Amino acid sequence: QKKKLLEELGENRLPYVTPADADFHQLWKTKYSKLIFRKSDTVPEELHQMVQEGFLTLQNHDCFFQDLVRIKGKDFVTPVSRILIGNPGCTYKYLNTRLFTVPWPTEGYDIKYCSPQMHDACKALIRLNDYLHIEAVKALQGQNLFETKEIKDTTVIDREQNFATSLTAKGSVSKDQSSCCVPEDDYISLKNRTSYNLTLLNYMDPLQMRYLKQEPYFGMGNMAVSWHHDENLVERSTVAVYSYSCEGSAVEESNEQKLKGRDPAVWHVGLKVAWDIETPGLAVPLHQGDFYLMLDDLNMTHQHCVLAGFSPRFSSTHRVADCSRGTLEYIFGQCELALQNLQTDSDSMALSLKSLETSVVKQVEEIHNEVEFEWLRQFWFQGKRYLKCTDWWLKPMAKLEEFWRKMEIMTSLVLSEVRKEEQIEEQRNETISCFLLVLIERQRLRKEWTAR
Repeated sequence: QKKKLLEELGENRLPYVTPADADFHQLWKTKYSKLIFRKSDTVPEELHQMVQEGFLTLQNHDCFFQDLVRIKGKDFVTPVSRILIGNPGCTYKYLNTRLFTVPWPTEGYDIKYCSPQMHDACKALIRLNDYLHIEAVKALQGQNLFETKEIKDTTVIDREQNFATSLTAKGSVSKDQSSCCVPEDDYISLKNRTSYNLTLLNYMDPLQMRYLKQEPYFGMGNMAVSWHHDENLVERSTVAVYSYSCEGSAVEESNEQKLKGRDPAVWHVGLKVAWDIETPGLAVPLHQGDFYLMLDDLNMTHQHCVLAGFSPRFSSTHRVADCSRGTLEYIFGQCELALQNLQTDSDSMALSLKSLETSVVKQVEEIHNEVEFEWLRQFWFQGKRYLKCTDWWLKPMAKLEEFWRKMEIMTSLVLSEVRKEEQIEEQRNETISCFLLVLIERQRLRKEWTAR
């Protein structure tokens, strides 16, 4: 799709607008109304201070890491450095790389941090998480309450003064989008889609980067993060992003220039309608302490990118990750299911399989692969980086390794059984054919992971 779009464009660039343009508000209202923006002065000062101190603590402890991600069979190191903080036992997978949460302080969990400052940093992020959850609920309710009322249009006259007001005008849901809004009585759904279970923190100093990709469609300049939809999220859940750029003299100098388009010194979030060349794009400036919300299905219908400024920037991106297959609770449940097929003789203590049914063997071997490639190898190939924050994951990983060893024994037991002469040939062939497929996949993945 990208190739086709760029071919269609040729040397041309698509138009885009910033708050400095007269038609910005009208475009935002009709095509981007599910983007909600809040300026930093709407956030309690105490919260700003806690969160910003937390960012610096994590940076001082070298807790931001570039990820090795896999795109179309090739490995790339991300230009942005990241760390995942969230509910204990939660993971988040993007671009074939699983990140494991540094757990934030949670009642009922014994979490030992490597320092009191690290505890405070994680506590600050759960406080920010709670705050953004409330803001997201209010924003969704706001769009809902006003969708039937006639709202008078206001144009952006003064960029700084009216910017926040224009973007937070609650009634600006266009008619073509109002049908997507959350039904007012569906409070549980609304709560579920705003109850963030983790935040992916990002850090980048653009001046330390030798090369940054150029934005290809609109000519918006340097990109820190290319155009994308956030993945692995609960459907139609809100994404909340708190931005903290370490602004200094470089930004002030650049503001004096009268630039057409976006100011290259200031960080921006870029938005576009996915795979559409009719609708102009949007570039929204992000100053220190601003935050924005992508409501409902905006992340599915639109794509976003992050445009680099000149100063270093932290961001905290709060998500409702789809953890149906991404929690410790889930994978331990899978292990217990697989190990139900293993029995120990009470006298000899010899291990044997309860069933050689094809479906049972297949299920066990698939779980075996899942434990090895989705959990153990994903965890250890990132090195011991999580130990800079906490050793919380070591115990569950040791437990998973123990389960994996038992599953290795189960694989050997299947092989022993199918070699026995008393096996009925038809049954043996059926077991071998399904078993072989999973083993071939295991061998392929082991080679791939060794290379990674």
